[in-house]
Amino acid sequence: MSKLEEQLAARLSDRETRSQLRRLTTFPADNVDFSSNAYLSLSLVPEIRSAYHSLLEKHADPPPFLGSGGSRLLDGNSTLAENLERDIAAFHNAPAGLLFNSGFDANVGLVSCLPQPGDVIVYDELIHASAHDGMKLSRAAERIPFKHNCVAGNGGLDAVLQGLGIEKSVFILVEGVYSMDGDVAPLKEIVDCVKLRLPDNGYIIVDEAHSTGIFGNQGRGLVCELGLEKEIFVRLHTFGKAMSSFGVKESGRTGQDDKAMGSDPRRNLSKAIDLKQDLVKDIWTTSLLKS
Repeated sequence: MSKLEEQLAARLSDRETRSQLRRLTTFPADNVDFSSNAYLSLSLVPEIRSAYHSLLEKHADPPPFLGSGGSRLLDGNSTLAENLERDIAAFHNAPAGLLFNSGFDANVGLVSCLPQPGDVIVYDELIHASAHDGMKLSRAAERIPFKHNCVAGNGGLDAVLQGLGIEKSVFILVEGVYSMDGDVAPLKEIVDCVKLRLPDNGYIIVDEAHSTGIFGNQGRGLVCELGLEKEIFVRLHTFGKAMSSFGVKESGRTGQDDKAMGSDPRRNLSKAIDLKQDLVKDIWTTSLLKS
């Protein structure tokens, strides 16, 4: 065994001793799932599966590839991707959206590229690790945490923003729902604070990974539930949680009104979300009452 292999073996052994060694595993199909992020079990809805297969078969401009064939900037773009971006943006009451491979890619790409030299990033201390990875690559001059879900008081968002000037852009990173504890961000208070302290140079970014599908009309998310679409600079809606898929969409703020679903082809998905959403909220309420 080489020196490197010995070092790695020792690290693995140490992790196992501390019960921190993780392994890949599979589960029987008849198991009850209490561990995944697929809150609404949409992957099990037959109508959604059939609609997906039908879309792939009927889409012929151009025929869909099994794989992109390259980046979207080269020859990997498609009308399917562009239509999906447009439809999902409209669903979340946003003017436009951009697809990413995953929530990790979206956070790293956005946070590393958006702040310019001299700008500042202010973030909730419990923001997702992928946002930290983006901040490490960012050109921002400062990265300042504030106390989790705290707006006023020592260490809160207001105290941090008071010390910042108006000559640089300030990006405030929060999540709609924090995955580890399940607590919800006080978005209205955060918006009010940013508008008071940084009316012209404060930009709020909300990661809605765990609030998509759970909050808002037909699962549009916490921002839509609170009617804050015009106040949030960017929202991230991942597909790997309640949507039971993979990927993510980033959308910007808008002045548009919600569009009625009407004959929109997304109505089947919305109906499924409505039904599952009620069930999940009932389960959460029952669990809270018992605890």
